[in-house]
Amino acid sequence: MKKIIPLLMTLLTLLSHISCAQTGSNSGREKIDPYKPRFGRDKPVVAVVALNEGTELMDFMLPYGVLGKSGTAQVISVSTRSGNVTMSPLTFSLQTTISEFDSLYPNGADYIIVPNIRNTGDQDLVNWVRSQGEKGGTVVSICLGAMAVANTGLMDGHRATSYFPNFEERTTLYPKVKWEKNIRYVSDGKIVSSAGISASIPVSIALVEAIAGHKKALSLAQELGVKEWGTEHNSEVFVNYDGPGQFGAGSGRIESTGIRVEKGDEEIAIAITADALRMTGRTSVKILAGTNAPVALANGIRIIPDKVADTDELTRVLPPFGGEKAVRIIDRTLEEIADRYGRESAYSVGRIMEYPGFAKYKTAK
Repeated sequence: MKKIIPLLMTLLTLLSHISCAQTGSNSGREKIDPYKPRFGRDKPVVAVVALNEGTELMDFMLPYGVLGKSGTAQVISVSTRSGNVTMSPLTFSLQTTISEFDSLYPNGADYIIVPNIRNTGDQDLVNWVRSQGEKGGTVVSICLGAMAVANTGLMDGHRATSYFPNFEERTTLYPKVKWEKNIRYVSDGKIVSSAGISASIPVSIALVEAIAGHKKALSLAQELGVKEWGTEHNSEVFVNYDGPGQFGAGSGRIESTGIRVEKGDEEIAIAITADALRMTGRTSVKILAGTNAPVALANGIRIIPDKVADTDELTRVLPPFGGEKAVRIIDRTLEEIADRYGRESAYSVGRIMEYPGFAKYKTAK
């Protein structure tokens, strides 16, 4: 009997691991703390904040789109001031401003998502994020958005992570933060942080799991084409890189690519396609619509067309998205970049996105 019990325990452990693999479990080292309802809210309030200029498109739109698609939260896009928001190469009209949000939700948001922004020291954004954290909201940084959150002081004493190239910089600038690398996202109480751009999808699914449970997160992951959303991640494969530099990989004339948008199109598809093409340095991106009026997308944001659908000045116009899964859009877009601009361009863009599948585009030496 003494010999049988350890064998049974080993077998049960093995079966548990197999079950997790088959059901898409969050197999990482940690999970985001479960959501605890506040202020009598039926759903948590999630604020995704942007500067009016200089916000990373995918960092903002992927968590916004994933959480909006889940239906588990009231997801609100917030700008630091009134007016349109430029997320290169596109322009949007968001739902509210930080001052308007404070009037609508004086108790604060339950989750505040901070994407990569160019001016990480912007005082309006830093002060607002700090105040939201002090009201008890969970602050979630995406990629280099961690630098803006670190400027609030909210990360001091907490574990956190960020985009792979800036490990030395962040440890020098913010020594009170317990910075980690080789991890997709970190959850430490009311502070959650993710690695580079593509990590925003898994961390968003993890947020859905914290809000609505594993079954809902699994269903959403399958809908998005995500196999797992654990924290396992190897940043070293991006650091030890010998491909072309960021942007402008390769040579050739600059093209102009049109993306047609219609009411109800998903932010995820538009953001991945437009941002990845921009990162090649080989094409500009223009949004086409039937009129010059802003177009309402799936979750409330409105996109500002660059022109009415007139292709005379465009090199090409992409076909409609057609409800493609998010991860497939990443792969398909990188494949198209490889075909049109060369494998080195796809390799470079995949690396910038910190996308684990980027290495397949590496060219033989």
